[in-house]
Amino acid sequence: MNTAILGLVLAALATPVLAAGSHAGGHSEAMAVGEPGDATKVTQTIRVSMKETADGKMIFTPNNFKVRKDQTIRFTVKNEGELDHEFVLDEEAKVMEHKGLMEKFPEMEHADPNAIRLAPGKTGEIVWRFTNDGVFKVACLVPGHYDAGMHGDVTVAKK
Repeated sequence: MNTAILGLVLAALATPVLAAGSHAGGHSEAMAVGEPGDATKVTQTIRVSMKETADGKMIFTPNNFKVRKDQTIRFTVKNEGELDHEFVLDEEAKVMEHKGLMEKFPEMEHADPNAIRLAPGKTGEIVWRFTNDGVFKVACLVPGHYDAGMHGDVTVAKK
């Protein structure tokens, strides 16, 4: 019986990944938020810090960004907090889907080009080309962090 339960859990973990390429929305089809960018075409670098505050909030600084359609941005992200944090860039529906999966499977590991998870004190980057205009989300999807305020908007303006 334990083997059957383990098999079901493993299948549940693998199914979203196999069906979509990854639990963050898949990469076999175009993402509404854009695509991984070419580092040689970066036109702007945005530095972002992630941390907890004394009053229990979790924040990105800054948490709202304005960019142009077809612009390639380098997000340099530093975890200045005491907990692991993520910087996930996607459309709101995909962020909320990913959030639900992370709440069910908090130890899930993933390597998506539109997301980075950093331990305290670590720095990383995402190079991203915004191919569509609109409003998209940035979020930390470690369980509880989004609800503690760790999210924001990326407004992509037409050229």
